[in-house]
Amino acid sequence: MESNKKYWKGLEEYNNTPDFVKNNKNEFAEPLPIEDVLNEAGLSTVTPRRDFLKALGFGLGAVTLAACQSTPLKKSIPYLVKPEEVTPGIPNYYTSSFNGQSILVKTREGRPIKIEPNPNAGQFNCGTDARAQASVLDLYDVSKLKAPATVKGGNVEETSWAKIDAFVKEGLVKAQTSGKKIRIVASTVNSPSTNAVIAAFVAKYPAAKLVQYDAVSYTGIIQANQNSFGKAVLPKYNFDKADLIVSFGADFLGTWISGEEFTAQYTANRNYKSLENKKMSRHIQFESGMSLTGTNADTRVPIKLSEEGPALLALYNAITGAALPGAALGNNATADKVIKLAAKELVQLKGKALVVSGSNDVSTQILVNAINAAIGSYGTTIDLDNPCYLYAGNDAEFNGLVAEMGRGEVGAVLFLNSNPAYDYVNAKGFAEALAKVPTKVSFSDRADETATLCDVIAINHNYLESWGDANAYEGYYSIVQPTINPVFNSRQAEESLLTWADAPVKDYYQFVRSNWETKMLPAVGLKWEQVLDKGVVTVAAKPAGTYAFSLSLAAVATSITNSSKALAKEIELQVYETVPMRDGKNANNAFLQELPEPVSKVTWDNFVALAPKFAEKLKVKEFDVVEVKSTNGYSVTLPVLIQPGQAQGTASISLGYGRTKAGKAGNDVGKNAFPFATFVNGTMQYATSVTITPTGGYYELAQTQTHHSFEGRAVIKEASFKEYLKNPAAGNHKGDHKDYDLWDQYEKPGNNWVMAIDLNACTGCGSCVVACNVENNIPVVGRDEVRRRREMHWIRIDRYYSFETPEGDVTREKEIAKLDDLDHVSVVHQPMLCQHCDHAPCETVCPVLATVHSSDGLNHMAYNRCVGTRYCANNCPYKVRRFNWFNYWNDSRFDNYLNNEFTQLVLNPDVTTRSRGVMEKCSMCIQRIQGGKLQAKLEKRALKDGDIKMACQEACSANAIIFGDSNDPNSEVSKALRSERIYYVLEEINVKPGIGYMTKIRNTDTTVQA
Repeated sequence: MESNKKYWKGLEEYNNTPDFVKNNKNEFAEPLPIEDVLNEAGLSTVTPRRDFLKALGFGLGAVTLAACQSTPLKKSIPYLVKPEEVTPGIPNYYTSSFNGQSILVKTREGRPIKIEPNPNAGQFNCGTDARAQASVLDLYDVSKLKAPATVKGGNVEETSWAKIDAFVKEGLVKAQTSGKKIRIVASTVNSPSTNAVIAAFVAKYPAAKLVQYDAVSYTGIIQANQNSFGKAVLPKYNFDKADLIVSFGADFLGTWISGEEFTAQYTANRNYKSLENKKMSRHIQFESGMSLTGTNADTRVPIKLSEEGPALLALYNAITGAALPGAALGNNATADKVIKLAAKELVQLKGKALVVSGSNDVSTQILVNAINAAIGSYGTTIDLDNPCYLYAGNDAEFNGLVAEMGRGEVGAVLFLNSNPAYDYVNAKGFAEALAKVPTKVSFSDRADETATLCDVIAINHNYLESWGDANAYEGYYSIVQPTINPVFNSRQAEESLLTWADAPVKDYYQFVRSNWETKMLPAVGLKWEQVLDKGVVTVAAKPAGTYAFSLSLAAVATSITNSSKALAKEIELQVYETVPMRDGKNANNAFLQELPEPVSKVTWDNFVALAPKFAEKLKVKEFDVVEVKSTNGYSVTLPVLIQPGQAQGTASISLGYGRTKAGKAGNDVGKNAFPFATFVNGTMQYATSVTITPTGGYYELAQTQTHHSFEGRAVIKEASFKEYLKNPAAGNHKGDHKDYDLWDQYEKPGNNWVMAIDLNACTGCGSCVVACNVENNIPVVGRDEVRRRREMHWIRIDRYYSFETPEGDVTREKEIAKLDDLDHVSVVHQPMLCQHCDHAPCETVCPVLATVHSSDGLNHMAYNRCVGTRYCANNCPYKVRRFNWFNYWNDSRFDNYLNNEFTQLVLNPDVTTRSRGVMEKCSMCIQRIQGGKLQAKLEKRALKDGDIKMACQEACSANAIIFGDSNDPNSEVSKALRSERIYYVLEEINVKPGIGYMTKIRNTDTTVQA
């Protein structure tokens, strides 16, 4: 029987609004800008015949700009002495680390151009997130300072390192001798060598102390573990060992602690290999705002922020039989029912379950500890003996420092990888306190919000220019090594500290090497060169112990109840991190700004997310500008986004926006939501009460969610796990249509490159999108162009909402009347890229054979042949082709993003940049295919499965994308494509796509009765 589910990308498609109908009637949102083209061509009173034909051709859709434009000659200087390790045209790979994760850095002729996961990373070889993929662009950021600088009256002036050193040393000595404190304010330091440098600095200046401060805090979990078990640590969570996961607002597949690692663990129990073994974990999510993790849950229950504490109390009572007060969930009957079911399942799966909470409240996390102890999670799904060291910030310590500065007790303060003038809850109070410190130093690479309040800026290296190490987890160490000489006159912060401490070894490379050779290498029996080659060192894990919970929860229950009551007075606001922007440190990265937020599909802005019914109650519509004002007096004006799944009575605003001194791309993008956070009971809280008032303004957000519509055709297939166990082909309904071929069939005797995508593994994170951008030189077009539906991404992640419609004929009007259903929508993410069809509709309509089929099954684009008719885009049923409306790489209107000679050093020389008027789309990383073939030929062997990996495939933490040769029956992709879950999007039109999708399976069937 066919599914009775209805899928829709956004409310405009669901409601079939006039704007949606209008935009989807035309293939392109706007006509060609003929006047701009004529002006560019220089047409005036006298028009040369060649220019006339060029302009005329563009106007008719036959663009010849790509062929007519000449490339300016640039002077080049060959190597006088070629470095031994550099061979032109051949990439070099270096091991390094990004945020504690071991990576490979691909360089070409000395330029880092791409980040890949390190295959030596063992259990932490779990792809890369979007930030890691985009980080290579930060190396070439023109907004960075070119030399150390002094700051006077807000004016930043370059200076010499000698003057910086003299000033800082004098300030440190004065602070030390006057009995004042010296403080190093840093985001979490998990580098053994950096900690050793700080220890040497403190030895020289005993008044010094490290204060760790994270923009988004996990102090609540750390302090709760100290109170519960005497271990002040952030645990190692093992989602792969959990058959049932119950999460309360923890976005563990997106931004919570270590999203890419948790994604790899989570999907290991849900991907096609796990399903073939008849195994699938179950995931229940309680949350107020629709998170990336919530979209992937089997069961998602919207709850108000004030209901999270009572829900946890109810869960604890149901599991243990206790009677803690404050467990009433009010009118949320759905949550109450699911809590009772979840409690029975958790008890049933003792030792194989996990409960997590995204709250930073100590009392809430103590209650979570009690629940996990009751269900036997410690020693299996939670490991306190091999903890995570990614976050160690202490909210109370930093607040204490601000008070100390305000009292004039601090003589010198140094800021390392921290920017509290932007991301501290009380930035004004911080700035006033900082002004009372005589010596203020920032190690920032730019004149950011905090750096401009300091006296000097001792600019730090980019991590790709640095030596160092990282210890992300107990027993897991990774190396950081430079992949390029410093681009500017920067100096590593650790080297500056060693210089100011008059250390005997000031060269940080020598310091790191000596530290490893003295403390770590003897224990593992490795040499320094082996560490650099491998990139990681792993020490045997400690046995994970079990822990009993023995604290009284009376005070905890009272604290949670009081907090919930205080929050429920007004509209409940949650501030949260998004996958692209996180805490805003990388706000000047254009690749991240243009990455659509996975749920809302908004780029280049933040917004106020409201539920449809609640927005109606507040008398606001989508894109209406409203003022959001908190009880502490802070307010911002932001546009409204109507978000299905948002809990009634709540609102959500993302952090990381509103930077004022990030750089060209990041300045004045969105509004700063950090001041909405509150400091309560020693920790930062990310929920507060607000009022929302319409301003009468209107602001259109740049969204991509409905830009490439399938005109209502069903492209998603799904089934429940119970149905799948009965029939592995469940949900994969085959139509009764008859195929008619208009093309001859040809054999592919060599390779036939195809792809399989597991919808059960894809979480929708978007790391593949950024990886594709970097690998294939895809331009960033900016907010205004995205509004015009002109984003250039070759791969997109389509997000579909759905809910069950009643049996029988249901009119659209009746469906719309049931808008309450939008509180309980389910979501499916589907990567969509060129399908490389064997019967490709684009190929038959191209008048110049710019798009043709290869003998190994790929749909090729010859850019220098394309004249821009756009017929291929019109004829593509998947809407995956992109048209270059401008020369994005060489147009001053896009200089905020990637249009400058320095930033263009990030370009991959194996992939040409496309010109105006040229159509482009996924090439299946043809350069990688050719490189793999050549490597095998040089080694005089046949290609092996796995020799060639796509950029999107390598970046994917979930292993959702499988690429290979279908002519090899033993290849992973061939095995995947033989799955009964495989279907092809729009296969009824018989274009024979080369990408198969696996049916989405949800484990929605509870094993117990309420």
